[in-house]
Amino acid sequence: MKYIEEFRDAALARTLAQAIGQAVEPGRTYRLMEFCGGHTHAIYRYGLPGLLPKAIKMLHGPGCPVCVLPIARVDQAIELAGRPGVILCSYGDMLRVPGSDRRTLLQAKAEGADVRMLYSIDDAVTLARQLPQRAIIFFAIGFETTTPATALAILRAQKLGLSNFFVFCNHLLTPAALDALLADSPNPGSWIDGFIGPAHVSTVIGTAAYQQVARRYRKPIVIAGFEPLDLLQAILMLVRQLNSQRCAVENQYHRVVRPNGNRLAQDYMAQVFCLRASFAWRGLGTIAASALALRPAFASFDAERHFPLAERPSREHPGCACPAVLRGQLDPAACQLFAVACTPANPLGACMVSAEGACAAVYAYGRQPLREAL
Repeated sequence: MKYIEEFRDAALARTLAQAIGQAVEPGRTYRLMEFCGGHTHAIYRYGLPGLLPKAIKMLHGPGCPVCVLPIARVDQAIELAGRPGVILCSYGDMLRVPGSDRRTLLQAKAEGADVRMLYSIDDAVTLARQLPQRAIIFFAIGFETTTPATALAILRAQKLGLSNFFVFCNHLLTPAALDALLADSPNPGSWIDGFIGPAHVSTVIGTAAYQQVARRYRKPIVIAGFEPLDLLQAILMLVRQLNSQRCAVENQYHRVVRPNGNRLAQDYMAQVFCLRASFAWRGLGTIAASALALRPAFASFDAERHFPLAERPSREHPGCACPAVLRGQLDPAACQLFAVACTPANPLGACMVSAEGACAAVYAYGRQPLREAL
Protein backbone atom coordinates (compact mmCIF):
# COMPACT_ATOMS: atom_id res chain seq x y z
CA MET A 1 0.00 0.00 0.00
CA LYS A 2 1.26 3.45 -0.94
CA TYR A 3 -1.72 5.14 0.77
CA ILE A 4 -2.11 7.87 -1.88
CA GLU A 5 -2.18 6.45 -5.41
CA GLU A 6 -4.90 3.96 -4.44
CA PHE A 7 -7.22 6.83 -3.60
CA ARG A 8 -6.59 8.72 -6.84
CA ASP A 9 -7.32 5.91 -9.27
CA ALA A 10 -9.08 7.47 -12.29
CA ALA A 11 -10.96 4.31 -13.30
CA LEU A 12 -12.32 3.82 -9.79
CA ALA A 13 -13.29 7.49 -9.63
CA ARG A 14 -15.35 7.16 -12.80
CA THR A 15 -16.95 3.99 -11.45
CA LEU A 16 -17.95 5.81 -8.27
CA ALA A 17 -19.25 8.76 -10.28
CA GLN A 18 -21.37 6.38 -12.37
CA ALA A 19 -22.70 4.79 -9.19
CA ILE A 20 -23.67 8.24 -7.88
CA GLY A 21 -25.41 9.01 -11.17
CA GLN A 22 -27.35 5.76 -10.96
CA ALA A 23 -28.27 6.35 -7.31
CA VAL A 24 -29.76 9.84 -7.68
CA GLU A 25 -33.53 9.81 -7.96
CA PRO A 26 -35.13 11.50 -11.00
CA GLY A 27 -36.17 15.09 -10.42
CA ARG A 28 -34.41 15.33 -7.07
CA THR A 29 -31.61 17.69 -6.00
CA TYR A 30 -29.11 16.68 -3.33
CA ARG A 31 -27.61 19.69 -1.53
CA LEU A 32 -24.52 18.44 0.24
CA MET A 33 -22.23 20.64 2.33
CA GLU A 34 -18.58 19.84 2.80
CA PHE A 35 -17.97 21.42 6.20
CA CYS A 36 -14.18 21.44 5.94
CA GLY A 37 -12.27 23.93 3.81
CA GLY A 38 -9.70 21.24 3.06
CA HIS A 39 -12.47 19.23 1.40
CA THR A 40 -13.50 22.27 -0.65
CA HIS A 41 -9.99 22.59 -2.03
CA ALA A 42 -9.78 18.86 -2.77
CA ILE A 43 -13.13 18.90 -4.59
CA TYR A 44 -11.98 21.67 -6.92
CA ARG A 45 -8.37 20.58 -7.18
CA TYR A 46 -9.38 17.15 -8.48
CA GLY A 47 -12.19 18.51 -10.64
CA LEU A 48 -14.92 16.48 -8.95
CA PRO A 49 -17.76 18.82 -10.02
CA GLY A 50 -17.01 17.69 -13.59
CA LEU A 51 -17.69 14.07 -12.59
CA LEU A 52 -20.83 14.59 -10.53
CA PRO A 53 -24.36 14.58 -11.95
CA LYS A 54 -26.21 17.90 -12.01
CA ALA A 55 -28.48 16.63 -9.26
CA ILE A 56 -25.60 16.94 -6.78
CA LYS A 57 -25.11 20.49 -5.53
CA MET A 58 -22.02 20.98 -3.37
CA LEU A 59 -22.24 23.73 -0.76
CA HIS A 60 -19.22 25.17 1.03
CA GLY A 61 -19.34 25.37 4.81
CA PRO A 62 -17.75 27.23 7.73
CA GLY A 63 -14.99 24.69 8.37
CA CYS A 64 -12.11 27.13 7.91
CA PRO A 65 -11.00 28.52 11.29
CA VAL A 66 -9.23 31.47 9.68
CA CYS A 67 -12.39 32.39 7.76
CA VAL A 68 -14.83 32.22 10.68
CA LEU A 69 -12.71 34.26 13.07
CA PRO A 70 -14.49 37.62 13.46
CA ILE A 71 -12.79 40.84 12.49
CA ALA A 72 -12.87 42.01 16.12
CA ARG A 73 -10.42 39.25 17.09
CA VAL A 74 -8.10 40.19 14.22
CA ASP A 75 -8.23 43.80 15.43
CA GLN A 76 -7.33 42.66 18.94
CA ALA A 77 -4.37 40.63 17.65
CA ILE A 78 -3.12 43.74 15.82
CA GLU A 79 -3.52 45.71 19.04
CA LEU A 80 -1.50 43.09 20.95
CA ALA A 81 1.25 43.20 18.33
CA GLY A 82 1.60 46.94 18.91
CA ARG A 83 2.17 46.63 22.67
CA PRO A 84 5.73 47.51 23.83
CA GLY A 85 7.99 44.50 24.31
CA VAL A 86 5.61 42.08 22.56
CA ILE A 87 6.45 39.57 19.83
CA LEU A 88 3.23 38.27 18.31
CA CYS A 89 3.53 34.90 16.56
CA SER A 90 1.04 33.00 14.42
CA TYR A 91 0.56 30.79 11.40
CA GLY A 92 1.01 32.41 8.00
CA ASP A 93 -2.63 32.71 6.94
CA MET A 94 -3.58 34.92 9.87
CA LEU A 95 -0.99 37.54 8.96
CA ARG A 96 -2.90 38.46 5.79
CA VAL A 97 -6.49 38.41 7.08
CA PRO A 98 -7.96 41.92 6.90
CA GLY A 99 -9.25 43.48 10.08
CA SER A 100 -11.15 46.75 10.24
CA ASP A 101 -10.27 49.16 7.42
CA ARG A 102 -8.41 46.26 5.70
CA ARG A 103 -5.58 46.52 8.23
CA THR A 104 -3.57 43.28 8.65
CA LEU A 105 -0.85 41.93 10.91
CA LEU A 106 1.54 42.19 7.98
CA GLN A 107 0.78 45.89 7.77
CA ALA A 108 1.37 46.21 11.51
CA LYS A 109 4.71 44.45 10.99
CA ALA A 110 5.61 46.87 8.22
CA GLU A 111 4.86 49.73 10.61
CA GLY A 112 7.28 48.39 13.21
CA ALA A 113 5.41 45.75 15.24
CA ASP A 114 7.35 42.53 15.88
CA VAL A 115 5.10 39.98 14.14
CA ARG A 116 6.53 36.59 13.25
CA MET A 117 5.21 33.67 11.22
CA LEU A 118 5.86 30.29 12.83
CA TYR A 119 5.15 26.75 11.68
CA SER A 120 4.50 25.39 15.17
CA ILE A 121 3.47 26.72 18.56
CA ASP A 122 6.49 24.86 19.95
CA ASP A 123 8.64 27.41 18.13
CA ALA A 124 6.93 30.13 20.17
CA VAL A 125 7.80 28.32 23.41
CA THR A 126 11.40 28.05 22.23
CA LEU A 127 11.41 31.76 21.38
CA ALA A 128 10.16 32.57 24.89
CA ARG A 129 13.10 30.63 26.35
CA GLN A 130 15.56 32.43 24.09
CA LEU A 131 14.16 35.94 24.74
CA PRO A 132 13.11 36.08 28.40
CA GLN A 133 12.96 39.89 28.30
CA ARG A 134 10.21 39.85 25.63
CA ALA A 135 6.55 38.86 25.92
CA ILE A 136 5.86 36.11 23.37
CA ILE A 137 2.18 35.91 22.40
CA PHE A 138 0.98 33.08 20.19
CA PHE A 139 -2.16 33.84 18.17
CA ALA A 140 -3.76 30.40 18.52
CA ILE A 141 -6.54 29.50 16.12
CA GLY A 142 -8.12 26.31 14.84
CA PHE A 143 -10.74 23.69 15.52
CA GLU A 144 -10.11 20.58 17.61
CA THR A 145 -7.32 19.57 15.22
CA THR A 146 -4.81 22.14 16.47
CA THR A 147 -6.09 22.51 20.03
CA PRO A 148 -4.13 19.58 21.53
CA ALA A 149 -0.85 21.08 20.29
CA THR A 150 -1.69 24.35 22.04
CA ALA A 151 -2.52 22.47 25.24
CA LEU A 152 0.79 20.60 25.14
CA ALA A 153 2.72 23.83 24.49
CA ILE A 154 1.12 25.47 27.53
CA LEU A 155 1.95 22.44 29.67
CA ARG A 156 5.52 22.58 28.38
CA ALA A 157 5.77 26.29 29.19
CA GLN A 158 4.46 25.59 32.70
CA LYS A 159 7.03 22.84 33.22
CA LEU A 160 9.80 25.18 32.04
CA GLY A 161 8.59 27.91 34.40
CA LEU A 162 8.19 30.48 31.61
CA SER A 163 6.61 33.76 32.67
CA ASN A 164 6.83 35.47 29.27
CA PHE A 165 4.83 33.02 27.14
CA PHE A 166 1.17 33.78 26.40
CA VAL A 167 -1.61 32.42 24.21
CA PHE A 168 -4.31 34.52 22.56
CA CYS A 169 -6.81 31.68 22.40
CA ASN A 170 -9.24 31.36 19.50
CA HIS A 171 -9.85 27.61 19.44
CA LEU A 172 -13.31 26.68 18.15
CA LEU A 173 -15.60 23.64 18.43
CA THR A 174 -16.98 21.93 15.33
CA PRO A 175 -20.23 20.33 16.62
CA ALA A 176 -21.36 23.68 18.04
CA ALA A 177 -20.87 25.29 14.61
CA LEU A 178 -22.90 22.56 12.91
CA ASP A 179 -25.68 23.01 15.44
CA ALA A 180 -25.72 26.79 14.96
CA LEU A 181 -25.64 26.48 11.18
CA LEU A 182 -28.67 24.20 11.12
CA ALA A 183 -30.62 26.19 13.69
CA ASP A 184 -30.10 29.47 11.85
CA SER A 185 -33.53 29.83 10.25
CA PRO A 186 -37.24 29.34 10.93
CA ASN A 187 -36.89 26.16 8.89
CA PRO A 188 -33.62 24.81 10.34
CA GLY A 189 -31.00 23.92 7.77
CA SER A 190 -33.52 23.98 4.95
CA TRP A 191 -30.87 24.59 2.29
CA ILE A 192 -28.71 21.63 3.36
CA ASP A 193 -29.61 17.95 2.91
CA GLY A 194 -26.47 16.35 4.32
CA PHE A 195 -22.85 16.88 5.33
CA ILE A 196 -19.42 15.63 4.43
CA GLY A 197 -17.93 15.77 7.90
CA PRO A 198 -14.40 17.02 8.63
CA ALA A 199 -11.54 14.54 8.60
CA HIS A 200 -8.73 15.95 10.75
CA VAL A 201 -11.12 17.23 13.41
CA SER A 202 -12.76 13.82 13.58
CA THR A 203 -9.46 12.06 14.27
CA VAL A 204 -9.50 13.98 17.57
CA ILE A 205 -13.19 14.04 18.57
CA GLY A 206 -14.41 10.89 16.79
CA THR A 207 -17.66 10.18 14.96
CA ALA A 208 -19.72 9.99 18.14
CA ALA A 209 -19.42 13.75 18.59
CA TYR A 210 -21.82 14.34 15.67
CA GLN A 211 -24.60 11.95 16.70
CA GLN A 212 -26.67 14.54 18.55
CA VAL A 213 -26.61 17.02 15.63
CA ALA A 214 -27.58 14.33 13.12
CA ARG A 215 -30.49 13.16 15.25
CA ARG A 216 -31.74 16.62 16.22
CA TYR A 217 -31.88 17.99 12.68
CA ARG A 218 -32.28 14.70 10.81
CA LYS A 219 -29.28 15.35 8.56
CA PRO A 220 -26.94 12.54 7.49
CA ILE A 221 -23.23 13.10 8.11
CA VAL A 222 -20.44 11.11 6.46
CA ILE A 223 -16.87 11.65 7.69
CA ALA A 224 -14.54 11.59 4.66
CA GLY A 225 -10.86 11.71 3.83
CA PHE A 226 -9.28 14.22 1.46
CA GLU A 227 -8.55 12.09 -1.59
CA PRO A 228 -10.90 12.09 -4.60
CA LEU A 229 -12.09 8.53 -4.02
CA ASP A 230 -12.79 9.37 -0.37
CA LEU A 231 -15.00 12.26 -1.37
CA LEU A 232 -16.83 10.44 -4.14
CA GLN A 233 -17.53 7.50 -1.85
CA ALA A 234 -18.80 9.87 0.86
CA ILE A 235 -21.14 11.55 -1.64
CA LEU A 236 -22.48 8.14 -2.68
CA MET A 237 -23.03 7.19 0.97
CA LEU A 238 -24.94 10.45 1.57
CA VAL A 239 -27.12 9.95 -1.51
CA ARG A 240 -28.01 6.43 -0.38
CA GLN A 241 -28.86 7.67 3.12
CA LEU A 242 -31.09 10.41 1.74
CA ASN A 243 -32.81 7.99 -0.64
CA SER A 244 -33.65 5.69 2.28
CA GLN A 245 -34.55 8.63 4.57
CA ARG A 246 -31.83 7.81 7.07
CA CYS A 247 -29.89 10.37 9.11
CA ALA A 248 -26.94 8.43 10.48
CA VAL A 249 -23.34 9.41 11.14
CA GLU A 250 -21.20 7.19 8.90
CA ASN A 251 -17.44 6.94 8.71
CA GLN A 252 -15.91 6.67 5.26
CA TYR A 253 -12.50 7.60 6.68
CA HIS A 254 -12.30 4.52 8.91
CA ARG A 255 -8.61 4.03 8.12
CA VAL A 256 -7.92 7.04 10.36
CA VAL A 257 -11.05 8.06 12.32
CA ARG A 258 -12.43 6.08 15.25
CA PRO A 259 -15.84 6.36 16.97
CA ASN A 260 -14.39 7.90 20.14
CA GLY A 261 -11.50 9.74 18.53
CA ASN A 262 -8.16 10.29 20.23
CA ARG A 263 -8.78 10.04 23.97
CA LEU A 264 -5.25 11.19 24.90
CA ALA A 265 -5.64 14.39 22.85
CA GLN A 266 -9.07 14.96 24.40
CA ASP A 267 -7.60 14.56 27.90
CA TYR A 268 -4.94 17.20 27.24
CA MET A 269 -7.58 19.58 25.89
CA ALA A 270 -9.80 19.04 28.94
CA GLN A 271 -6.85 19.56 31.29
CA VAL A 272 -5.90 22.98 29.86
CA PHE A 273 -9.12 24.43 28.41
CA CYS A 274 -12.67 25.16 29.49
CA LEU A 275 -15.71 26.33 27.54
CA ARG A 276 -16.33 30.00 26.88
CA ALA A 277 -19.89 31.07 27.62
CA SER A 278 -20.14 32.34 24.04
CA PHE A 279 -18.02 33.33 21.07
CA ALA A 280 -18.71 35.38 17.94
CA TRP A 281 -18.19 33.62 14.60
CA ARG A 282 -17.99 35.37 11.25
CA GLY A 283 -21.02 34.27 9.27
CA LEU A 284 -22.74 32.40 12.12
CA GLY A 285 -23.05 35.08 14.78
CA THR A 286 -22.56 34.54 18.51
CA ILE A 287 -22.74 30.87 19.50
CA ALA A 288 -22.99 29.65 23.08
CA ALA A 289 -20.35 27.18 24.30
CA SER A 290 -18.63 27.13 20.91
CA ALA A 291 -15.05 28.08 21.82
CA LEU A 292 -12.39 27.42 24.40
CA ALA A 293 -10.53 29.52 26.97
CA LEU A 294 -7.67 28.68 29.30
CA ARG A 295 -8.65 27.26 32.67
CA PRO A 296 -7.93 29.43 35.75
CA ALA A 297 -5.00 27.13 36.62
CA PHE A 298 -3.29 28.37 33.44
CA ALA A 299 -4.34 32.03 33.70
CA SER A 300 -0.71 33.15 33.78
CA PHE A 301 -0.43 32.11 30.12
CA ASP A 302 -3.65 33.82 29.01
CA ALA A 303 -2.91 36.87 26.85
CA GLU A 304 -6.43 38.23 27.36
CA ARG A 305 -5.93 38.34 31.12
CA HIS A 306 -2.37 39.65 31.06
CA PHE A 307 -3.05 42.26 28.35
CA PRO A 308 -6.64 43.49 28.82
CA LEU A 309 -8.20 44.18 25.44
CA ALA A 310 -10.90 46.71 24.72
CA GLU A 311 -14.06 45.61 22.93
CA ARG A 312 -14.36 47.83 19.87
CA PRO A 313 -16.88 47.76 17.02
CA SER A 314 -15.39 46.11 13.95
CA ARG A 315 -16.13 46.86 10.34
CA GLU A 316 -16.56 44.28 7.58
CA HIS A 317 -15.90 45.36 4.02
CA PRO A 318 -19.37 46.45 2.83
CA GLY A 319 -19.24 44.33 -0.32
CA CYS A 320 -17.66 41.19 1.16
CA ALA A 321 -19.94 38.15 1.02
CA CYS A 322 -17.84 35.93 3.31
CA PRO A 323 -20.67 35.43 5.85
CA ALA A 324 -23.08 34.08 3.20
CA VAL A 325 -20.33 31.93 1.66
CA LEU A 326 -19.53 30.42 5.07
CA ARG A 327 -23.19 29.46 5.57
CA GLY A 328 -23.31 27.75 2.18
CA GLN A 329 -25.94 30.20 0.96
CA LEU A 330 -23.81 31.83 -1.73
CA ASP A 331 -21.31 30.37 -4.16
CA PRO A 332 -18.02 32.33 -4.06
CA ALA A 333 -18.22 33.13 -7.77
CA ALA A 334 -21.58 34.85 -7.16
CA CYS A 335 -19.97 37.49 -4.92
CA GLN A 336 -19.77 40.80 -6.78
CA LEU A 337 -16.15 41.25 -5.65
CA PHE A 338 -14.90 37.75 -6.53
CA ALA A 339 -11.93 37.73 -8.94
CA VAL A 340 -12.54 41.43 -9.67
CA ALA A 341 -11.68 43.53 -6.61
CA CYS A 342 -11.02 40.49 -4.39
CA THR A 343 -8.16 38.19 -5.43
CA PRO A 344 -5.47 36.23 -3.53
CA ALA A 345 -3.05 39.11 -4.22
CA ASN A 346 -5.59 41.66 -2.95
CA PRO A 347 -7.96 39.82 -0.57
CA LEU A 348 -10.90 41.73 0.83
CA GLY A 349 -12.18 38.85 2.94
CA ALA A 350 -10.82 35.93 4.93
CA CYS A 351 -12.29 33.33 2.53
CA MET A 352 -9.86 34.53 -0.15
CA VAL A 353 -6.87 34.66 2.22
CA SER A 354 -6.96 31.29 3.90
CA ALA A 355 -5.43 28.14 2.44
CA GLU A 356 -8.76 26.50 3.32
CA GLY A 357 -11.02 29.35 2.20
CA ALA A 358 -13.78 28.54 -0.28
CA CYS A 359 -13.13 31.67 -2.34
CA ALA A 360 -9.44 30.81 -2.63
CA ALA A 361 -10.36 27.28 -3.75
CA VAL A 362 -12.76 28.43 -6.44
CA TYR A 363 -10.29 31.10 -7.59
CA ALA A 364 -7.44 28.59 -7.87
CA TYR A 365 -9.25 25.63 -9.40
CA GLY A 366 -12.88 26.36 -10.16
CA ARG A 367 -12.95 29.22 -12.66
CA GLN A 368 -12.45 27.07 -15.78
CA PRO A 369 -15.39 25.40 -17.56
CA LEU A 370 -16.25 22.01 -16.12
CA ARG A 371 -14.57 19.08 -17.82
CA GLU A 372 -14.15 15.43 -17.06
CA ALA A 373 -11.65 15.20 -14.22
CA LEU A 374 -8.80 12.81 -13.46
